[in-house]
Amino acid sequence: MTTAETQNPHAYAGMWVTDDGHVRHELLANGRYDEARGKRESAYQGSYRITGNHIDYVDDTGFTADGEFIDDVLYHGGMVLRRRSDPTGE
Repeated sequence: MTTAETQNPHAYAGMWVTDDGHVRHELLANGRYDEARGKRESAYQGSYRITGNHIDYVDDTGFTADGEFIDDVLYHGGMVLRRRSDPTGE
């Protein structure tokens, strides 16, 4: 990620959560992500790149995945994640 991207994070940076709260993707402004699953915080971590409405993930083990943002909803790996504005989930 370039310095300009770090200073001006992508509009999709933030917390994305499944409706049941089980899967939580935090897209950090520095191009990294932290995924929690259930009670397991930081279950997966890695980097991401956004091109238009498409996101490509590469976790720290080398596993790759992708997704699409449509109408402020993230569709990823058969899951639907919505933006959470309150990081505490309240």
